[in-house]
Amino acid sequence: MKSIQFGRNGYQALVVAIFFVIALAAIRPARTIAAGPVASTPYKISVFATSVPGQYTKPDSIAVTGGHVFIGYGNNVAADGSSGSSTIVEYTMDGHLVKTFSVPGHNDGLRVNPETGQLWVLQNEDANPSLTIIDPEDGTQRKFTFGPTPHGGGYDDMAFRDGQVFISASNPAHDPNTAPAIVKARIMGSSVSVSPVLAGNATATNVTTGLPVTLNLQDPDSMIFDPFGDLVLDSQADSELIIVEHAGSENQKVFRLGLTLAEAPAGSAPPQVDDTIFATAPHGVILVADRDGETVYTITRPSFGPCSAYTAAPTLVGKLDFDTGIITPVITGLVSAHGMAFIPSAEPDREEDR
Repeated sequence: MKSIQFGRNGYQALVVAIFFVIALAAIRPARTIAAGPVASTPYKISVFATSVPGQYTKPDSIAVTGGHVFIGYGNNVAADGSSGSSTIVEYTMDGHLVKTFSVPGHNDGLRVNPETGQLWVLQNEDANPSLTIIDPEDGTQRKFTFGPTPHGGGYDDMAFRDGQVFISASNPAHDPNTAPAIVKARIMGSSVSVSPVLAGNATATNVTTGLPVTLNLQDPDSMIFDPFGDLVLDSQADSELIIVEHAGSENQKVFRLGLTLAEAPAGSAPPQVDDTIFATAPHGVILVADRDGETVYTITRPSFGPCSAYTAAPTLVGKLDFDTGIITPVITGLVSAHGMAFIPSAEPDREEDR
């Protein structure tokens, strides 16, 4: 191989070039490349849908009906309805866009009325709440107003059971919260009438100790009925789940489950969780909205355990133990996990399970 000879001028030029590269590296910060979410074995994660800047951003609530997925994009508008509008995007089950719906205000709660198949879209969780009902077949919308809220805030999420509609009363104005934290809703003309179901300072039984405790629900948020028919409310800033048996009846019983993160450092704050969902079939997928990551992800595994529960904490999705309140992460590296949904399937996805 032919050797390369440097003269004096060539050597000086090389030295100058080296010093130039070192100086440039010193003044130019290295680019940080986001690692993205990571799935623990045997879970897998993939992208279902992403935001479209200038059209719809900040994905949150997820609803499924008629073989389609509906995702509420809050568009970063004010949560008190003072400006802007949200976008509800309809997708096929494989993530292809079908159509969009615009609703005034900030959407948070998004549910399907199982009796009508219509979408109930709840706006403005901080104040001035309103409800829009969308017929996904023809796209027609009807708007309903609420009267003054007894708790001083807005409404966040809904859950349907046996013809009844339960709504979480979010952003209470007082501490302690003596106002209703859960209400029952009824459509009356063009307005929504509510009646109390659970007070923010109700007496509950602590799941892990069996002892009575007085609640002070400062952040009622997401709700869902579990596979046993109990209403599960997430009080987000309080880092607890409230389980209500026989909700709204004379036999109503209330339980509190404090939440902790598995292997969390000593002295660390408990996790402020958002949606909790249940695997209602051995095979299916979990959808989770990474709101500030501007992405909705699909989570799969070969088989889900019977009635296994999963919850969204700020940067992760975890498997929740309802006996202890311990959340074991299965997906990490998210930016801001919020809305979730479980979609059952009759057969496992063989490609995903390989």
